[in-house]
Amino acid sequence: MLALLKKEKNGYTAIFDRFLNHSVEQVWAMLTENEKLSTWFSELKIEELREGGLIKFDMGDGSFEKMEISEVKSYSVLEYTWGNDRVRFELEEAREGCRLILIEKIKEITNHTPKDLAGWHVCLDVIDQLLNGQSNSFRKEEWGKWYEQYIKVVEAVGHE
Repeated sequence: MLALLKKEKNGYTAIFDRFLNHSVEQVWAMLTENEKLSTWFSELKIEELREGGLIKFDMGDGSFEKMEISEVKSYSVLEYTWGNDRVRFELEEAREGCRLILIEKIKEITNHTPKDLAGWHVCLDVIDQLLNGQSNSFRKEEWGKWYEQYIKVVEAVGHE
């Protein structure tokens, strides 16, 4: 299911809403334990899991972008800066699993926005697949498919 992208007063909000057939604890571990985080987003590393703590994004050229953690509630909320934007994961217990909501607050739509949205979409798919004991060797192909869809989503919001 595609993310919902909507125009807000001060930018845009993208909302990914997923049901995962796994416990809140298992999903939280995928978001916050570096060993598990690296399996679905190898460039990210949590330095300090606390409000005001840091997450590092490996730029692949020896440099790192530091992202500040703005909110942490164990097994419930993880929010951090992402450049000028914010990324927020919310977890809720649900019957036979949990609900994972990813909210990205986007200040400005750019040519890169559909790429980011497709990337988050695939990352959430990969988290589910890894928790199901599967691997995802078609990540790049999947990303390309979703990127085309998110170009249309971004264009539609731009015409509102």
